[in-house]
Amino acid sequence: MADVGGKLMILKRRAEFLRCRAGLRWASPGFVIEAKQRPISARGSQAGWVGPRFGFTVTKKLGNAVRRNRIRRRLKAVVKSVAPTTTLDGFDYVIIARSGAETFLFATLEAEFAKAFGRVHQPGAQHGAKSRSNRAPPATRA
Repeated sequence: MADVGGKLMILKRRAEFLRCRAGLRWASPGFVIEAKQRPISARGSQAGWVGPRFGFTVTKKLGNAVRRNRIRRRLKAVVKSVAPTTTLDGFDYVIIARSGAETFLFATLEAEFAKAFGRVHQPGAQHGAKSRSNRAPPATRA
């Protein structure tokens, strides 16, 4: 497991966020986690930072700037408390906030994050975008 320490390494570039979209995904009522292992460079190590990195997305649908920043700070605090024991080195994680992230108790969010980080690395976790195989076939005209 990773040792995050006191400071989280934050994803900042759009390309880093988009790369995580193609990885593992786990959804909860308060947030969605997308995880992707960083590529290994030609030198045999992962590019740059060794530990986990995190990106946070809070859309305007969740409220004004004050509410969005409050949600982001809350998610960062939960990740700092849970990540040292539940995340893996060499992975990038994107946390997408949902409306429940602001109203859930902090302890509930911690439990959900611990569960989500554990589940996102299990073999049955959803990879990439939602599978289309369980959708009904498109209607054909007769």
